[in-house]
Amino acid sequence: MTEIYSEISKLTDRFKKIAKRYTKDKTKINDGVQELLLYFMQMNKDRLKQIYEKDGIEGIVRYGAVALRRSYTSKKSSFYYKYQKYYKNLASPEGSVNCSVRIHSSFNYNKSIYNLAEDIPDVLQWEKLEHIDTELDKLNWYDKELFKLYYYEGNTLDSLAKKTKISRNSLFTTIDKVRTILKNKLNETI
Repeated sequence: MTEIYSEISKLTDRFKKIAKRYTKDKTKINDGVQELLLYFMQMNKDRLKQIYEKDGIEGIVRYGAVALRRSYTSKKSSFYYKYQKYYKNLASPEGSVNCSVRIHSSFNYNKSIYNLAEDIPDVLQWEKLEHIDTELDKLNWYDKELFKLYYYEGNTLDSLAKKTKISRNSLFTTIDKVRTILKNKLNETI
């Protein structure tokens, strides 16, 4: 596996060229490629080895190109949740944070990470995420893991059904149940 990971790391510039098809922002390109490399590190080792043995480096590049396209175009991708949605909320935090107390009447962000320490609404957002994780820990391991696979790893119901061999309808029912529980718990604390 070390050989495969070494070969993938050499493809960084090639993946950056592919990412330029979807955005001209150098930061987004670098973030997207880094997220892709992380994806390769976390993906099923047998699947990665199978792709490499079947098509070599070109197979990895094709797989990476599809993953990059999904990262930049899908709102369910981990890239969207980690970067694009985050920066969108920085640009207009008034619409992204649901709290009754407003410290500042207007926000003027330039998508810089250096001005986050003073951002009280951002702290509230992190508290919500921590609260979600706390509530998830209280749930049955099965419900919690399916929810994490779906939302945190950006799987679709179809891909999750293939990976887990659980029917799509059962997955939907479980994920919807967890989503409803979390919404109710979050509404109690607001």
